[in-house]
Amino acid sequence: MNFFRGYWSRIANDQKKRRRICFSLVMVLVLGGVLASGRFPMQDGHYGFWSLMPPLVTILLAFWTREVISALFAGILLGGIIAGQLNVVSDFLIPSIGTHSFAMILLVYLWALGGLIGIWTRTGGAEMFAIRAGQWMVRGPRSAKLFTWIMGLVFHQGGTISTVLTGATVSPVADKHRVSHEELSYMVDSTASPAATIIPFNVWPFYISGLIIGTLPMFSSVQDGVNFFFRALPFNFYAIFALTLTLLFALELLPFIPGKKMRAAIKRARRKGRLDADGATPMAARELTQSKIPKDYRPGLIDFFGPICALLGVAIIPYLVTFFIMGRREDPLLLIAEAFVLAVLTGMCIAVMKGMSLKDVIGGFVDGCKGVTIGAIILALAVTLKEVTSAVGTAEYVVAMIGDLIPDFFLPGVLMALCMVIAFSTGTSWGTYAVVFPVAIPLAWAVLPDPFFLTLCFSAVVGGSVFGDQCSPISDTTILSSLATRCDLMDHVHTQLPLAMTAGILAMLSYALVVIFFV
Repeated sequence: MNFFRGYWSRIANDQKKRRRICFSLVMVLVLGGVLASGRFPMQDGHYGFWSLMPPLVTILLAFWTREVISALFAGILLGGIIAGQLNVVSDFLIPSIGTHSFAMILLVYLWALGGLIGIWTRTGGAEMFAIRAGQWMVRGPRSAKLFTWIMGLVFHQGGTISTVLTGATVSPVADKHRVSHEELSYMVDSTASPAATIIPFNVWPFYISGLIIGTLPMFSSVQDGVNFFFRALPFNFYAIFALTLTLLFALELLPFIPGKKMRAAIKRARRKGRLDADGATPMAARELTQSKIPKDYRPGLIDFFGPICALLGVAIIPYLVTFFIMGRREDPLLLIAEAFVLAVLTGMCIAVMKGMSLKDVIGGFVDGCKGVTIGAIILALAVTLKEVTSAVGTAEYVVAMIGDLIPDFFLPGVLMALCMVIAFSTGTSWGTYAVVFPVAIPLAWAVLPDPFFLTLCFSAVVGGSVFGDQCSPISDTTILSSLATRCDLMDHVHTQLPLAMTAGILAMLSYALVVIFFV
């Protein structure tokens, strides 16, 4: 027994051996799967237990090997085998990365984000902002994290845009004051989607409203769903606990920080000034971290605030005007892609007008785009895996498997746990909403036809889906949080999970207590 225990202990500490073993297991699985391709029986829109295998294999491999790209591809390949579609390039990869949504990700969150940060490495705009922010507000790690929390609430428009805006804004400030990249990525991620669901002046209420229309007679229009969303805000316990814990974490008022790795990251950054762990592979290349300001160029705050003001002005002002003044509640004008492109052009124009050569400006932009290449690859595979999980019916199987086991008394908490599992497995909160809401709303009303109980179940679905999305290593918000803060993806996942789990457990306990005393 001691021999086997020592053997597996040595393997666990030898990353090369782990990767070789995983590669061998995947090859055996693939060869066996090829022989069985097309023989998996499909029923009720899923393949039974096999529907869980693509995301499950991906997540296990990612956690064990700390190598996300191969883990994602293994999950995609396995999904193709199960669905009987062995040509995963033609059936999944090309259709997924050829979609409008991925084009938006590529343009906005990779090229525009990387290009803008690359321009800032030439103009020194972000570095200048870090210096001034330190003079105005930030005095050390604690105030730098508080600044991050505030920016997360300011940029509350949604998961992906929030992570990018907040991360790009606060990274230079936090780096200057020795805030580890694990801390920063957690702060950025935990104030993105949770803030978007608790400060809902964005598209989230309208999307969810569209999913619950017609599920009950009380939801006959989009406005009915939006009004219900706002009434349910006080009971979105996960978002409330996530934002509260993040604030206490920022102020360093938590009596105990869950997670050994997060505590080690804080200690390492404060004492040694090392922002990444040994062996980490940050989600941004050196092109985004090295300043290359020309000798004859004088950095100024306009280099930072010019692009930021252009971005926020185009993204937020039309939205507010169409939503509040013109009354377009169901179709507010949201110009995200245009805002990011204009921000990049603004940064370029300011640099040229201040005397920088066009060659240096374009060089900075190109360096920035090169710096996010790894993020582009991971996101492409993550988007493809989501299509694979849809093809094999992962979410449908989880709902069917757990739905019959839900006790009436624990329905809100169990719905939250169900959404946690689905969103973590598929990497999408909105996809989870699309699957669960049409089932959860009628189920909750059938169990107990009470508006307050329905509100609790509704809020549980909203919060549980956000938790799973936030923590999943295949989620775009998780990937972009790491990218925007230049953190190793799996380091971010490992250090964030205990803190997010704490908020999730508190939320489920809160639903149980509210049901006991008030329903």
